[in-house]
Parts: sequence; C-alpha cells; structure tokens
Amino acid sequence: MAKRDYYEVLGVSKNATDEEIKKAYRKIAMANHPDTHPDDKDAEERFKEASEAYEVLSDKTKRQNYDQFGFAGVEGAAGNYSNVYRDFSDIFGGSFGGFGDIFDSFFGGGRRQGSQGQSSAVRGASLQYTVTIPFKDAIFGTKVDVSYSHDDVCDDCHGSGGSGTRTCPTCHGSGQVTRGNGFFQMASTCPSCHGRGQVIDNPCPSCHGSGLRKKSEKLSVTIPCGTDDGTKLVLRGKGNAGPNGGPAGDLIVFVRVQDDKYFVREGRNVFLQVPISFTQAALGADIEVPVVDGGKVRVSVPSGIQSGKSLRLKGRGVPSFKGSLDDRGDMYLTLIVETPKRLGLRAKGLMKELAGVLGEDSSPTPVPFER
Repeated sequence: MAKRDYYEVLGVSKNATDEEIKKAYRKIAMANHPDTHPDDKDAEERFKEASEAYEVLSDKTKRQNYDQFGFAGVEGAAGNYSNVYRDFSDIFGGSFGGFGDIFDSFFGGGRRQGSQGQSSAVRGASLQYTVTIPFKDAIFGTKVDVSYSHDDVCDDCHGSGGSGTRTCPTCHGSGQVTRGNGFFQMASTCPSCHGRGQVIDNPCPSCHGSGLRKKSEKLSVTIPCGTDDGTKLVLRGKGNAGPNGGPAGDLIVFVRVQDDKYFVREGRNVFLQVPISFTQAALGADIEVPVVDGGKVRVSVPSGIQSGKSLRLKGRGVPSFKGSLDDRGDMYLTLIVETPKRLGLRAKGLMKELAGVLGEDSSPTPVPFER
C-alpha cells in the first residue's frame, strides 16, 4: 500500500509551522494511542503513520530532504519511533492540560526529574475504608471512629531515607528502567532506588531507606444527615504520605447503610406499611404509627379506604445530603387491610347480615391493573 504524504497524514499545509505540526500530531496521537485502543488495529496503524510523519516533519534536516526529494530523501530515516518517545514530554507537556504526565507513563518518562537527577516528589496513594451505619443514623447524621494504618514520614530521618546519597547506577538518576525496543517499550520503577533516582549508602534503620513508616491512626468521621448507601466521603491528605516529600493521598470512606426492618428509603422519601382492620378501613379511624425520628404520630384513616392505598405525611422523610433537618422529604404510609382469619359464631352472623345489607356481588367485574 502506497504511503500518504506526511503533510496530508497530519492534516497540515506544507507551510505549517513547527508548533502547528506538533499540535496536529498530538491530536492524532491522543485519539489513536494503542494504550487507549488496545484491540483497534486501524487506530494503531493511524498512530504509527502519524508518528512516522511527525518524526520527519519535526526534524529540520529531514523535513528539508523530504520537501526536496520526497520519500526518497528520508528513506531509512523514518520509522524509528524511539525519538518520538523521547519527545513526548515536550509534545504533551506544558500548557496541554497535564496530558504530558499521562503520556510520559506510557512511553517510559515516568516521574519528572529534578535538576540534580533525583525524581521529583510524587503524591502518595489514597486509601479506602468502609463503614456500616444504622438506617436512622444515615438520615440524621452521626460520627464514627475510623482506625487504619498508612504510610507517614519517618520521624527519625524526616523522610530523607538516610545519609550519603549518590546517583543510582541502575537508572542513572531517572528513577525508572525501560525494557524492550522498537515500537513497544515498557517502563517500570527502578528496583535499585525504588524510583528515587538516588541510592543511600547509610539508610535509616527505622525506615530502611524508604523515608516512610507505617503509622496507626484513629479519626472521628462525621457522617452528614441525608447520607445514602454508597456515599463516598473524601478526607483530604489522610492517605499515604508521598515518596520524596510528596503530598499525602486521601482517605476515601465508603458508607454502607443497614436496611431497616420496617422503613424503606427512596431518595428523600421513606415508606412504611401498617395493617388496619376491615372495620377501620370501612368506618375510618385514628391510628398511631412509628416515624423515623423515633416515637409515633397520630394519623386519621379516611373511611372507605382500600387496601394498598397510601397516605402522605409531609416533612417526615429524609433531609437533603448535608442539608438542614428542617427541610425534609415525606413519609408515605401504605395501609394493608387485613381480613380476619377466624370468626366466632356471633361475628359470622354479623358478617352475613352485613353482606346482605351491602348486597354482595357474586359475579364481580375485573379491575384493570394500574400501569
């Protein structure tokens, strides 16, 4: 298959500036990178094609030869993507919204290096913790104690790891080692210096040169009112301390809410089912029902209510998340009419008399489903 013109591949004119060429290439590279399209052969080919075009057009000498002689002028000079890899921090860095860090990790750049060759500080890992709370505590809020372990700065060496540092002979100060050749290369943390870029001749005996030590901590975590099952609370800076003096990660607390035996929650509303007798449904009655606040409230059941119908108790539901307890959803009370299972002789007689008065229908008309 014939090669396409390099300017056509990148979608730029022959008078395009270096910046325009770089911008066009990074757009294509982002859209077709093999790491984001692992099973897309077409995307991989577009990425290779654009990388080859960029390698030629981003080099002043190669571009002049290509402009003058075409593909013959750069024969053998294109197709070696190692130079493109090394330039990724430049292509995707700077004002490009942080994508340089992402693509550096794809191509073996890893942590950015300081002026002395030592890896710059990186953020510590975030930790996860799950708490389980009762149903009513989730509605009105509570406090829970969380005990966990995390990496903290070593008190003895203050995070330095020890004394007598020198450039790591394995990674030559980069903090990473690269394996493989050609198009695909894999970068990993240097096993000798663990990404620091330097080795320590006199490691701290307390942290064994890592600069970090395990620390147990107990925190009181506030669970806001209106918390629902699966809510994620983020405690900034309470995770692992960062290597090389980097900022600490976060502690992410996931909240699990226990089911209640009687109440069911949907959003800001709660639902409750209570039984009433046949006569209460027919004649109406005042009954007392429990509420999520605790205690009971008096509710008037209208006469003639049918089984399965609901009554609304305004403002007896769930407050908004982190909101005011004065602003709450509603409670819906579903009434279940119970049919007596056993009747005495007098009760049976009265029921038969009532059936005669009401004129029971022995051939009832079907009731349509509510949809």
